Amino acid sequence: MNIQRNASKPTVKGNPDYFTGQVRLDNPFQTTDPARVGGATVTFEPGARTAWHTHPLGQTIIITSGLGWAQREGGPREEIRPGDIVWFEPGEKHWHGATDATAMTHIAIAEALNGVAVDWLEKVTDDDYLTERGS
Repeated sequence: MNIQRNASKPTVKGNPDYFTGQVRLDNPFQTTDPARVGGATVTFEPGARTAWHTHPLGQTIIITSGLGWAQREGGPREEIRPGDIVWFEPGEKHWHGATDATAMTHIAIAEALNGVAVDWLEKVTDDDYLTERGS
């Protein structure tokens, strides 16, 4: 058993290559072989979001506070609220983040395949971010 105490690791700012706006990552975790799951608590300030990305084995996000948006390629932008659990299929191109007016925090969980848990793609444009239709 391994207990990782809250705030036992410093908060990290989201890499601007992968995020737009102010994003904080807290309590990142990574299991050891043969397990391959990892994740973090991620907080998005209003207007902040991920770039488009995929996960080779999928991703689960559990919204813990605030109000956010998530979108898969070709689908509508969906509102996500505390208590919602979102599953992105393996290889499904998507993004997620806060709304333009409200911060959002979620726990992100993904498994790595051959050491890779995420494939980052292009940034979500402001026009796409603010549009409810599918892109």
